[in-house]
Amino acid sequence: MKYYKSEEEKHRIVCLLCRHYCKMKEGQVGVCGVNKNVKGELKTLVYGHPSALNVDPIEKKPIYHVLPGTTALSFGTVGCNFKCPFCQNWQISQETKVNEEVYVSPEKMVDLAVESGSRSIAYTYNEPTIFYPYAKDIGVIAKERGLKNIFVSNGFESPEIIEDMPSWLDAANIDLKSWDEGYYKKVLKGGLEAVKDTLRKMVAEGIWVEVTTLLIEGENDSDRDLEEMAGFIADDLGRHVPWHLSAFHPDYKMRDHEWTGIDTLMRAKRIGQEAGLYYVYLGNVPVHGDTHCPGCNELLIDRTGYSVTVNRLIDGRCPKCNREIEGVWE
Repeated sequence: MKYYKSEEEKHRIVCLLCRHYCKMKEGQVGVCGVNKNVKGELKTLVYGHPSALNVDPIEKKPIYHVLPGTTALSFGTVGCNFKCPFCQNWQISQETKVNEEVYVSPEKMVDLAVESGSRSIAYTYNEPTIFYPYAKDIGVIAKERGLKNIFVSNGFESPEIIEDMPSWLDAANIDLKSWDEGYYKKVLKGGLEAVKDTLRKMVAEGIWVEVTTLLIEGENDSDRDLEEMAGFIADDLGRHVPWHLSAFHPDYKMRDHEWTGIDTLMRAKRIGQEAGLYYVYLGNVPVHGDTHCPGCNELLIDRTGYSVTVNRLIDGRCPKCNREIEGVWE
């Protein structure tokens, strides 16, 4: 696909990568700081230039219902289209200076994944939508070589990008950061309704979706907000969509804020379960992230930290009642 459209004004373009739809004159960059109008065309300045690259357990993304117990070659670049004050990767996400001395071609990135023994590639650490042209070129090759592709995203993709994703993307973990449109716009520089629309569209396109909410006490953890979030996931996306509730720790511009308590996480988990969600997990705390069968409550996958110690699934089904468990298991 073409990642921009031209306007009548000479050399002015509109970026189609995310819902900011930045309008750029010649030489201008968008909100993300890394997509630029160069002679009337969109140039992704971070193309081929990762700033972080690691082999991680897939559970760390967090993704729990895709190839559990395997690793994902994970990478990100500089830049982001949000300005979250609690960002845990702010050193790269809020940076726009590209280190052009580091170059990894799409072919080489897939080679690295295969050589590492990873079964997937995760586009993560910063917002992958802003380097979508690079991600897709990698992802198409990865798919041909039998690897899965996973986006870890803030959910501000444009509808045009979402329509393009099913050709190569297998799964996504999308942040649902707040249930307050004003907070999204004023603090995060995004939009709640846009993220909700992205989630609906991704599920409708057949992309496996998991949702993460970083719980920050006093910001997004009221019972009302949590009940409405859980209800949205259950009713609009499906009761089978996993909800990851992660503990906040002080970082970036919120170093003086308190850590999220385990009681807050457990309260949120109860609200999710009461809404009918089958799979609710806690993150950033030392508790098990086990998967139980929604049909008979049999323990299916035992997770300690990021390690899978037991996986009883048989061809994606519960060994006790034979219920099909939602996810991507092979």
